[in-house]
Amino acid sequence: MDPIRNPYAPGAGQRPPELAGRDDELAAFDVVLERVARGRPERSLVLTGLRGVGKTVLLNALRSAAVRKGWGTGKLEARPDQSLRRPLGSALHQALRELAHPEEEQRAHVLGVLRSFAERDAGAGARLKDRWSVGIDVPAVRGRADSGDIEIDLVELLSDVGGLAADVGRGVAVFLDEMQDLGPADVSALCAACHELSQSGLPVIVVGAGLPHLPAVLSASKSYSERLFSYRRIDRLSREAADRALAAPAAEEDAAFTESALAAMHEVTGGYPYFIQAYGKAVWDLAPRSPITADDVAVAVPEAQRELAVGFFGSRFERATPAERDYLRAMADAAAELGSDPVGAVATADVAAVLGKKPQSLSPARDALLKKGLIYSGERGRIAFTVPHFGRYLREHAD
Repeated sequence: MDPIRNPYAPGAGQRPPELAGRDDELAAFDVVLERVARGRPERSLVLTGLRGVGKTVLLNALRSAAVRKGWGTGKLEARPDQSLRRPLGSALHQALRELAHPEEEQRAHVLGVLRSFAERDAGAGARLKDRWSVGIDVPAVRGRADSGDIEIDLVELLSDVGGLAADVGRGVAVFLDEMQDLGPADVSALCAACHELSQSGLPVIVVGAGLPHLPAVLSASKSYSERLFSYRRIDRLSREAADRALAAPAAEEDAAFTESALAAMHEVTGGYPYFIQAYGKAVWDLAPRSPITADDVAVAVPEAQRELAVGFFGSRFERATPAERDYLRAMADAAAELGSDPVGAVATADVAAVLGKKPQSLSPARDALLKKGLIYSGERGRIAFTVPHFGRYLREHAD
């Protein structure tokens, strides 16, 4: 098969050639956009799921839908060591540019508030490189969104942004990836702002994406967050959708898979979108001709697994310290004994038993792995890998 015509795209956040299995989410978001634009009450949206299920891809697709409706949009990625102010300021600046409000005075006022909000952490004596004002050529509006209390400031800023959007009959959507990495104060502020916006009916929504424990993070910050957001779990694809993700791009290149090949691909990928793209790319490059057969899949599996071992699994494992790696391997062993699901959900006590230590002594390693996003805790006393089949990788590379 011609590698130049290979249609599969195993990249982080890279849109696959066929966005299969996400029609319900896209249709539901179209309804949200229409309702908000018409002044109807609607909740902000939170997507949750493991790594490799396509949350970022879907987030980008939802943003494209908002752009097509004429909304102002901005996107940012949360980081554990970064305040929300500057990245959110950049995202909202882009959204305001897309809105193109015709009244210069009103637009300048909101831009000045945005500048004031973004610069608040820098302080009056900060160096020029630490003062965020790229592209904003209006002075900061003092006394608005600059109190230093992120909750107060964010409510004021988004209220002003929402008012500007309402003037032109459109909305603003902020797309926030890796939402679980927000600091506690920023999570609380974002929840409070969304709550205020929903009560005032202003056309601003937040669309967040994060790991499976994100709802628990939001709930711990504000109890009403359970009613504040619409939660959608993004999971592996059904067999039908997985087959379409492989077959449709191949058909565009006048190629095909046999039924047995599609069955074999579903067996090795488990329906996870990233794995579908990774194995699809490998089998295309190695198959001699169309249609691609189950034998071709068998030949390609070792090559795809080598690629995943280096880029998808290995890069994550390398981020762990020796003690953390011991903990990860113990998780994998405990999960294998229990025959658990692809994320290897196990009790922390079982991990401690594998290592022959007390659970309390392992808290530093566990907490570090949680902060690095390699594991998550969906319920008290239990942990799981954020990457599907990570435990299998660890067992196969035990040396």
